Amino acid sequence: MDAVVIAACVRRPVRFVMDHRIFRVPLLSFIFRTMRTIPIAPAKEDPQMKRPRASREAAQALEAGEIVGIFPEGKLTETGELNPFRPGVQQMIATTPVPVVPMALSGLWGSFFSRSSNGKAMRRWRGIHSRIALVAAPAVPPERVTLEGLQATVLALRVRK
Repeated sequence: MDAVVIAACVRRPVRFVMDHRIFRVPLLSFIFRTMRTIPIAPAKEDPQMKRPRASREAAQALEAGEIVGIFPEGKLTETGELNPFRPGVQQMIATTPVPVVPMALSGLWGSFFSRSSNGKAMRRWRGIHSRIALVAAPAVPPERVTLEGLQATVLALRVRK
């Protein structure tokens, strides 16, 4: 759901890098293929989808001036709190140096769309009218991007809501 909310808030199209398994769900597959989402898989599942395919496609999109959105945690939260950021952002920037715009969503956890109900989304009606917010920080130049700095910025954005 995060990608749909972000795409609705950002004026330019966003090419998200997302887990390949999302494409197994027919409606979601249609939505994310239409959004030109870049599928990625863990290297142990599909080394070619992880690298070089997803990396190459993301680099080509960035070089063409497109916006590429990634979820630096690399997995869905089980608690509503941030998981440690993974090195994908730095790997992308090493290949294609571009500014990074940190963003934070609030209001989805506990909603109809979150996994707060025993790990299952869309299991209860409470929270279907949740107030959702997207907050962005100023762009960080590629030479100043660090995982720790991005995670601290996103945590600070979540507090601001």
